[in-house]
Amino acid sequence: MAVMEGSENVFEDLGFDTEEAANLKVRADLMLKLRQYILECGWTQEQAADFFGETQPQMSNLMNGEISRFSVDKLINMLVKAGMQVTA
Repeated sequence: MAVMEGSENVFEDLGFDTEEAANLKVRADLMLKLRQYILECGWTQEQAADFFGETQPQMSNLMNGEISRFSVDKLINMLVKAGMQVTA
């Protein structure tokens, strides 16, 4: 088995084109921040859903890393609602 050192973007390593890989990485990073926030608050998915104005199934998608179910805009809006600063 050959082992190769990866780049800073696992999605590029998996063969996604540069633009899609960048979008996926941004969404993954934002989702991880939101997941961490929810865990630190000790919330259930229902409590997180109430706070963010989302549904419990949507919070389940977030907690399970269902990246395709979230846009960058939605994730940024959720971070802002949590009082977190988003920088480029």
